[in-house]
Amino acid sequence: MTKIESHNPDQKVVLGEKPYIFPNAIIENCHFGTYTEIRDFVNISNSSMDDYSYVSEYSQITNSVIGKFVNIASNVRINPGFHPYEMPCQHHFMYRREMYGFGEDDKAFFNYRDIQKVDIGHDVWIGHGAVIMPGVKIENGAIIGSNAVVTKDVPSYAIVAGVSAKVLKYRFSKEIIKSLEEIAWWDWTHQEIKERLDDLKDIRKFIFKYSKQEL
Repeated sequence: MTKIESHNPDQKVVLGEKPYIFPNAIIENCHFGTYTEIRDFVNISNSSMDDYSYVSEYSQITNSVIGKFVNIASNVRINPGFHPYEMPCQHHFMYRREMYGFGEDDKAFFNYRDIQKVDIGHDVWIGHGAVIMPGVKIENGAIIGSNAVVTKDVPSYAIVAGVSAKVLKYRFSKEIIKSLEEIAWWDWTHQEIKERLDDLKDIRKFIFKYSKQEL
């Protein structure tokens, strides 16, 4: 992983095999694929981001598995920490005990939070200010509206919005969604994508050309 030490705002970003990480990003225990981009003031920890995905400024991500071609806008929160509201007190001295001289931190509580990962599929678009709550799975091709709070799993190619987020509609019919997931264009090589870029502009021609089954 290579970190960019300085970035000129007028300079074009050119992505490549190494992740492009802006100098003011905070990274801890993460893995990034090729052609990935992490903008300034992103705070991301204990997570992986697969090829071609990017995250914009001021987003916070923890304990998440992010697929390929995922588009994450600014000010997004993915897997925010939660407090133990089932206890009489919900202040974080209950588990961050060392800070207050109350003994060792509560490892069981932190493990309980860590195992509730967020899983995001491929070609997902997450709008500005959205919040994805712990343990949620977002399937391929979904769109998360700006400022949505996602508390439940999101099906493939669904468009969700609101608080709590609800499905507004699907991008395509069930049959076309099935074909798209069978084609799995996100697994194409960089060269294949480059050669087939124009095919991705038209859903009708795309399905006709690459689908393994007739609709």
